[in-house]
Amino acid sequence: MLPFSKASEITTRCGSCPIRFNAVCALCSPDELSHLDTIKSYQTYSAGDQIAWAGENMTHVGSVVSGVATLSSTMADGRRQMVGLLLPSDFLGRPGRDALAFDVMAATDITFCMFRKPDFEQTIANSHNLGRRLLQMTLDELDAAREWMLLLGRKTASEKVASLFVIMARRNAALQRHTPTGEGIFPLYLTREAMADYVGLTVETVSRQISALRREGLIELRDHRFVHVPDFERLLQRSAQEVDGGSLG
Repeated sequence: MLPFSKASEITTRCGSCPIRFNAVCALCSPDELSHLDTIKSYQTYSAGDQIAWAGENMTHVGSVVSGVATLSSTMADGRRQMVGLLLPSDFLGRPGRDALAFDVMAATDITFCMFRKPDFEQTIANSHNLGRRLLQMTLDELDAAREWMLLLGRKTASEKVASLFVIMARRNAALQRHTPTGEGIFPLYLTREAMADYVGLTVETVSRQISALRREGLIELRDHRFVHVPDFERLLQRSAQEVDGGSLG
């Protein structure tokens, strides 16, 4: 993992954190939040930074506050496959495990709320709420992985790209504590190259599918940084996704 240092310009208190109701601390009591405030630090990485390597011992764990990171696996012949994303409120690291299973790279500028592993593990031991929330998040990741197996194995190219937009829209809505319906807008976290890697398509195919979604009025791109969805239900239908699905793990 890159050298850890406290980002002094970030002074957000846990109670007013933008990921407060979705992160690992979502169930914590005021007293528990006060304790987390005393042991946390922030770390920011620039887009393209290698945050951690598979097999590397983790000295810290923590939540994404803003930005996006990719999780990748490298095969014996050098080929790489993106296997997941870390979006705001997602958790990096596994208490009780020394090493990471995947390479982690910053896809955008990204900020983590970090804890030294021994401090966090001790806090879990003393906090039923923290442990329960971590279990919930782990099970959500398992559901997301199973859903993504279906997407990669059975869905058409159009359904894959639409599904990725649906999932990003849902995650953005969750941070604002509502369910996406009707019209909405969310940040476009990934380059087309990263999208292609994640959904198992070529960059050209992803570009064609995005153009097709735009022609049909299912999405609009604004300044290449935001996706506007005029009617979420129509996009959901194109994705062939279950109504209650949607998480990126």
